[in-house]
Amino acid sequence: MAYVIGDTCVACGACEAQCPVGAISMGDGKFEIDPEKCIECGACAGACPTGAITQ
Repeated sequence: MAYVIGDTCVACGACEAQCPVGAISMGDGKFEIDPEKCIECGACAGACPTGAITQ
């Protein structure tokens, strides 16, 4: 199951920089993860300062 970014996202971009497959992009006011590209590595979750990314 791909990771998802919740409402506590502050759009800082820390997660996007850590994604090795480019699955994260800016959406409507927050970043979004493309479930088709996500390889479930967890790098984004570890980089998120607000804990907005869960699996």
